[in-house]
Amino acid sequence: MNLKRLIRDIPDCVVKGSKDLMIKGLTSNSKVVKPGDLFIAKKGQSHDGVAFINEAIQSGAVAVITDLYDPFLKEITQIIHPNVTSIEASLASTFFENPSDKLYLVGVTGTNGKTTTSFIIKSLLDQFFGPSGLIGTIEYIVGSHRYPATRTTPDVTLNHQLLKEMCIQKCTSAVMEVTSHALDQGRVDRLNFDAAVFTNLTLDHLDYHHSLENYGKAKQKLFNELGTAKNQHPKFAIVNADSPWHRLMLQETKAQAFTYAIESPADLVASAIQVESRGTRCLLTYRKEQVSCFWPLTGRFNIYNCLAAIGILLSRGISLNEISQKMSSLSPIRGRLQKVSNPLNLEIYVDFAHSPDALKNVLETIIEFKEGKIITVFGCGGDRDKEKRPKMGEISGKLSDYTIVTTDNPRTEDPLHICQNIASGFTAANSFEIEIERRLAIEKAISMANPNDIVLIAGKGHENTQIFAHQTIEFDDAKVVSQICNKLARSPD
Repeated sequence: MNLKRLIRDIPDCVVKGSKDLMIKGLTSNSKVVKPGDLFIAKKGQSHDGVAFINEAIQSGAVAVITDLYDPFLKEITQIIHPNVTSIEASLASTFFENPSDKLYLVGVTGTNGKTTTSFIIKSLLDQFFGPSGLIGTIEYIVGSHRYPATRTTPDVTLNHQLLKEMCIQKCTSAVMEVTSHALDQGRVDRLNFDAAVFTNLTLDHLDYHHSLENYGKAKQKLFNELGTAKNQHPKFAIVNADSPWHRLMLQETKAQAFTYAIESPADLVASAIQVESRGTRCLLTYRKEQVSCFWPLTGRFNIYNCLAAIGILLSRGISLNEISQKMSSLSPIRGRLQKVSNPLNLEIYVDFAHSPDALKNVLETIIEFKEGKIITVFGCGGDRDKEKRPKMGEISGKLSDYTIVTTDNPRTEDPLHICQNIASGFTAANSFEIEIERRLAIEKAISMANPNDIVLIAGKGHENTQIFAHQTIEFDDAKVVSQICNKLARSPD
């Protein structure tokens, strides 16, 4: 795209150098600049993009946008703007030709359940409306291409780029996990959502938001920015009525409200619930219509995830009966109460639960079908919300028969200090132990398990690395479980 056209509708730009340039790409990450790119030198949370301009130029950037003119950069066009961050979304939207206008776009936000809900929505959209894309915690799915996710909600430029690629790949819809950080930092600006889903809001990320009220208001932005229509279709705010925070999400939205629940009056309600290890059965009620339904995802928390996804399809005019027939074919989601098959024939699950509410939900689910003891292995991330650590220890102490506290991603914090924070929440000293090395903690749990017991490895789920202060190592809970079980199976008694 010609630079003149790209910045035509952006006020307050001062151009030093030629406007008659062809811009081949946009990025605010100097590490991925390609020849012909425009480098967006914005201020981040910890770094100022200005410091990386020379690196971007060396990689082939033909123009930079910055808030400060550098007279020593003679051979490159500089676009000067007083607030670079505020215009990145406009640049991306223009350059990638407003891709969200061409897709049915769903945003999913909430403390827990975003990933599972997004995958279920994608599966249903694929079956009823053709290929859809996904942007989320585990991966980015663009047509037949799958890319490992670098963060749950990417930066605003990459979001527009991924949606553009989905259009090229003939996707008709897209589903995006939308974090509170992304909403607060403008990473979904200029994206035209058709529907927004609210799963729940519980204790997490207070290191960033400082209070639950601020956390809730950040998520509310997704609903406030929903308009009234796109392409003649009404927009929907689909919210969990069992969460006391759902009213905040609906408070200022112009979209049509759609509620789902188990315990509260709502547009879509699940009742007569039967939770089994292989899945869930329930009765769905929508506008006086009732349909029996089964899905191969277990747990009360997954009922909410499924109801949210069903709500999306109902808002698109698909009948409850048609949707219920497709629910039985849902695939399990990696790192979400993922059962790991093993030669020891033990019941071992890997789950991403890394907040108090998520850990409570997964343990309460396991309690419903356990026959023996529950042995839990988990830790908490370093450089993150410290308030949740003793709370998670208290929850595991109450709902597990035994807990091994270990490392998660300690980052720059002392792993032992994190484990001691967690341990302070336990009330019985004989109900837990600390084993800092995660692999050894998992091996201990597996070694002490009997055939009727259940081992839960929580906190990292789908992640395949472990982050320490000075290194990041490969670490995939499910693979580690398989390796340990295979080793123990080969060992003589």
